[in-house]
Amino acid sequence: MQHPIKILERYWNYTTFRPFQEEAIQAAIEGEDVFVLMPTGGGKSMCFQIPALAKEGICIVISPLVALMKNQVQVLQDKGIKAMALTSGLTYNQLDTMLDNCIYGKYKFLYISPERLQQELVQERIKQMHVNLIAIDEAHCISQWGNDFRPAYKNITTLRRLQPTVNCMALTASATPIVVDDIISELDFIKPKLFKQSFYRPNLAYMVFHEDDKYYRIETILKKYTAPSIIYVRSRKLTLEIANFLNSKGIEASAFHGGLSNHEKDDRLNDWLQNKTQVMVATNAFGMGIDKPDVKTVIHLNLPDSLESYFQEAGRAGRNGEKAFAVILKNKSDEVLVRNQFLEVLPNIAFIKQVYRKLSNYCQISYGEGALTTHDFNFNEFCKVYKFNGVLAFNALQILDRTSIITLTKQFQNKTLVQFIISNVSLFHYLDTHTELQLIVKSLLRTYGGIFEHPTKINTTLVSDKASIPEHVLLKALATLAKDEIISLQQTKTDAQVTFIVPREDDKTINRIASIIEQQNNLKQNQVQSVLDYVSNDTVCKTIQLLQYFGEKDGNPCGICSVCVGAAKTIKSTKPVDFTVIRKQIILHLEQGHLSSRALANAIHCTEADVLSVLKLLLEHQIVAVTKTNTYKLYHT
Repeated sequence: MQHPIKILERYWNYTTFRPFQEEAIQAAIEGEDVFVLMPTGGGKSMCFQIPALAKEGICIVISPLVALMKNQVQVLQDKGIKAMALTSGLTYNQLDTMLDNCIYGKYKFLYISPERLQQELVQERIKQMHVNLIAIDEAHCISQWGNDFRPAYKNITTLRRLQPTVNCMALTASATPIVVDDIISELDFIKPKLFKQSFYRPNLAYMVFHEDDKYYRIETILKKYTAPSIIYVRSRKLTLEIANFLNSKGIEASAFHGGLSNHEKDDRLNDWLQNKTQVMVATNAFGMGIDKPDVKTVIHLNLPDSLESYFQEAGRAGRNGEKAFAVILKNKSDEVLVRNQFLEVLPNIAFIKQVYRKLSNYCQISYGEGALTTHDFNFNEFCKVYKFNGVLAFNALQILDRTSIITLTKQFQNKTLVQFIISNVSLFHYLDTHTELQLIVKSLLRTYGGIFEHPTKINTTLVSDKASIPEHVLLKALATLAKDEIISLQQTKTDAQVTFIVPREDDKTINRIASIIEQQNNLKQNQVQSVLDYVSNDTVCKTIQLLQYFGEKDGNPCGICSVCVGAAKTIKSTKPVDFTVIRKQIILHLEQGHLSSRALANAIHCTEADVLSVLKLLLEHQIVAVTKTNTYKLYHT
């Protein structure tokens, strides 16, 4: 067996482990059940990847997100390590072949979602695999008290029955003590080795600022700290709005959200990773699985939905150990907004029952039928037909998805049907003069056997991968082939697709998950309240507040958060503010022209609050006046 440090040097080019990594790796190699609780950026993935590489056999990794699986598989493949992910959209034959490769092809890692464990084919093939470790990533998903509870994670115990002699490793970056206990219980760990790294990040300054003009504060921060940054917002529209604002101020920024094509996402991500773009303005899914150590600032323009998600997102700053900032900008309207956004839109049981019945009717599912059938689904049309509030209906569908009643694809789907309508001989004559299309045509012919006989649904992502070209190039080539009457081409777009996991039983179906829904709604209310408590508490060190939330009771003030810095400034300012000096300075500067209160504060080098206090007195005594553009001028000018 190769020593872990040798594997670390060979594949990661490091010569030493981070705290707890080596101990967790050794425990896994020795066959112990292991629980790894490390903050974002702590190096959790190595804890299961290195023991899996050290031992004969394959490691099965359970992961909740397709994007996360793809990212980790790509990272391993780039290192020359054989890994694969069973993502959605695979045919039976493709799945069959991939599972065979895991048994006979010397693969080291198989990434699967917990839903896949329900498939009989997957279970049968896992029994035949030489499994050396079971790793459960984002393990908090198995706990009903977790931030992202997914009932499908309960299926993981199936793995322990299929491979009863194989040890497990659970990994998560954010878990409260009750969640830790729940994970250990759910995974049937017996005396697990628990490796818990402190959530304390000595180089990360947690800052909360009350700002009426958030855009100005963002601009100020990013011009002061010109290193790579992330701004988290809550809507696609805001990603574009903020990115455009920053670009207009000379700060290179890109918008990143789920509505972008894969090609656009890759281009924008690569520009940011290579520091061609300073700022990525993104919705909250961005950053998971992305290793960029030099992020200087993470800014939340809107309040997060929980301290668990905030801690993960904020933790993407300062992974290189240098001082970094995690900033929340808030104002008076944020409490109302966060309650409206996360609590007022929680659907109750009665509403979810109604949505499920209407969805079954919409897809023409008969009572007792529909299991494992997939249907095109136009969400906007669905809401219009049944007069549903769009946000509530979408949240209800998400709950049905998370509780494994349905599977909902949330991005646009392109359905592409292709049939070759000329003979084999004519086709190869055509390719003699269109050599640039040869590889694409060969990829189609080798992937789809009946494509000459009848219209065949093709997977454009799969074909573009085989031909080693971007998907948009493939689509352009298909259009050319259709124009030249080589193929018939039918392309349709659907808003989404929905797959029914269980037979339709109306209220009975929902009654089985009712207690889970109610518990999760209560949990969400508590989480939102914890966020509001955190941003409003200006007396206790922000780091201590976060540590206490995650069960660490003995933290000391960090000295660098907004509370600690504010307290230090208060202690230092023994000299009272001289309003007479400020008054003279305001008049002196206004003699040169009209200025805003912010411009006056910058010119005088004092706080805007002090300037506003003096301006109020000057307004009352008619020494200054307010202009139409909300700047200040001397009264008689």
